[in-house]
Amino acid sequence: MNERENIGVVKKLLDAVGKGDMQAMVDVLADDVEWQSPVTRTEHKGITWSRERHGREEVLGFFSELSQKSKIEPFEEMKFTAQDDRVVIEGKNRGSARGTSKPYEHNWIMVFDLQGGKIVKHRHYYDTADIESAFLLG
Repeated sequence: MNERENIGVVKKLLDAVGKGDMQAMVDVLADDVEWQSPVTRTEHKGITWSRERHGREEVLGFFSELSQKSKIEPFEEMKFTAQDDRVVIEGKNRGSARGTSKPYEHNWIMVFDLQGGKIVKHRHYYDTADIESAFLLG
């Protein structure tokens, strides 16, 4: 696939996430997809979803956990860059922690690797401190 088509696949995923359409998410993920959000080597008490996921089932578990714990507003100011089978997005968004009702805002970068029209790898980079404080009581 070319760069424009790969961006289209990533946009399909983002649209499906926004609508909560699990089947549309599955449709663009490779069976053995690798997923990490956020990319970190540090355990975060407030960000319980911060670990690597492997395969469609675990990625759907990521989205389920995230939606249970966070109310995410639409992504803003997204800029897409693509080269070969890689798509990079720069963006920002706001949300709030369901358990504390505290708001958060953060800038992020997502990197997607694709093969044959499917997402095979995803890495989400952001400053976890921008979000973690919203999830901690006190």
